[in-house]
Amino acid sequence: MTSDVVVVGGGLVGLCVTHALVRCGARVTLVDAPRPGAASRIGAGMLAPSVERTGGAAQGFLQAARDAYPDFVATIGDAAGIAIPLDRGGILEIAGDETDAARRRAGASGDAIWCTPDDVRAMDPGYAAPFGAVWHSRDGAVDPVPLLEALELLVARSSSVRRVTELVAARTPGEVRLGTGERLATGVLVLCAGAWSGTVVGLPRPIPVRPVRGQMLELPVAPTRRAAYGAGGYLVPRADGRTYVGATMEEVGFDPSTTPDGAAYLRGVAAALAPALRDVPVAVHAAALRPLTPDHLPVIGPDPDAPDVWYACGHGRNGILLAPLTGEVVADAIAGHEVRHDLRPFSASRFD
Repeated sequence: MTSDVVVVGGGLVGLCVTHALVRCGARVTLVDAPRPGAASRIGAGMLAPSVERTGGAAQGFLQAARDAYPDFVATIGDAAGIAIPLDRGGILEIAGDETDAARRRAGASGDAIWCTPDDVRAMDPGYAAPFGAVWHSRDGAVDPVPLLEALELLVARSSSVRRVTELVAARTPGEVRLGTGERLATGVLVLCAGAWSGTVVGLPRPIPVRPVRGQMLELPVAPTRRAAYGAGGYLVPRADGRTYVGATMEEVGFDPSTTPDGAAYLRGVAAALAPALRDVPVAVHAAALRPLTPDHLPVIGPDPDAPDVWYACGHGRNGILLAPLTGEVVADAIAGHEVRHDLRPFSASRFD
């Protein structure tokens, strides 16, 4: 099969880009191989633009990504025949002390609602919030594992997708070279290689995406009903009765190993936020490498000097939130359709 587009990277962003391109009528070669520390399956699935705030058009993009999730999940789940749990119950941002509470209470407005300790107990008695919390009523979380499984299935079914299980070693104009030495012609190249995006040789410009390790715990019970930030981390209860506890931010290069210190830190987060989790045994302790840029915003859009190269990388802590909308805007732009979002905050040229 001759491809119109080569997508490098098969995590959630790469799958969303591939799926959206196929819906736009493109033929796609998806190039990827498993890497230790790939982030998509380890993610908490937080849809939290109200907590992970930025500003201006970038903040609008994050909010639009959150608000598009219900329709996206319903469409993907129905097409694949896979149930994808989506929590739209809001996220609690729990105050750490009186000073923090006063600051949060003063800033609460609109969809960010101040909750007293009694309000929090009534809303979700599993949480300890002695100083109160802000409830971000439109935020939530998605379970990324069934979402990935659904997209993998739809991509595998498509006659318009060729899957190549290899790593890309280098790019030259009009082609990429795989680790095996094989060369693939690229009409358009879309770089979605997560924490490894900046390691591809021959890109038109340096892409400052670096790996930042995040460790997580999975606990086999869920004494809370909605996600919460606080105590230096977060909790995400799953619909099947598990709790996801995250996450550390560690500058350790491409080391995806877990550590006793990381586990101890996360146990402390869990116990502080939900005391019933204090002595619960750990079911899973894992780590992933988040792809972070210097300003914590992704790189989305064409290269200013090489319009056949597109970037969809560097999503950091918001990869799961932003993946579906990233796929949509990249596919629409490549197909020549109208792009209804301002991508200027995400241009690669901002690092020049």
